[in-house]
Amino acid sequence: MLAIITGDIVNSGLYPAGDWMPRLKEVLSRAGNQPKTWDIYRGDEFQLKTTKDRALELALQLKSTLKTIRDLDVRIAIGLGDESFAGNKITESNGSAYRNSGRLFAELKSGRQSLAIRSPWADKDQTMNLMLRMALSFMDEWSTVSAETVAWNLLHPESSQQEMASHFSIRQSAVSQRLKRARTDLVLELLEFYRTFYKE
Repeated sequence: MLAIITGDIVNSGLYPAGDWMPRLKEVLSRAGNQPKTWDIYRGDEFQLKTTKDRALELALQLKSTLKTIRDLDVRIAIGLGDESFAGNKITESNGSAYRNSGRLFAELKSGRQSLAIRSPWADKDQTMNLMLRMALSFMDEWSTVSAETVAWNLLHPESSQQEMASHFSIRQSAVSQRLKRARTDLVLELLEFYRTFYKE
């Protein structure tokens, strides 16, 4: 089983692509090579193939990284399933993971929720999507500083608060405040819950 992430940049027209495209590519590149593992199309839409366990983490890396730019966000559909055909480009590949992701993404574009998941297990999806909606109640409101804090924390999970303080050139007490304001503890608990919840 694998995961397909389909998404787009919310409010991308507010900035030249050169302001956000490098950040988007930086996160996507961590998962593999373009265009077999990921690609960007129609200007600000993207698709990414990853493992089931890493899907939500990469989605939150994308969200926190893009939200470091004021008024930008991402809309992301995670589809879990199989891959029945692997093309030379991810956009040519097919399977239930692709269909789950693509159809869910179309639904998200006409709704208000910015992150959701669809898998072969509808009962699990109902629980997980409720948790995601609750988490989005604060993640959608991240300031650029909070988003920056979460993005750095997801990339450096073993780092200490002192290392983070050195990176941002701030006091350790300020790091603690930033982590609390961003609800980083809940983000990490959500990721751990997701990995356990979708174990086959």
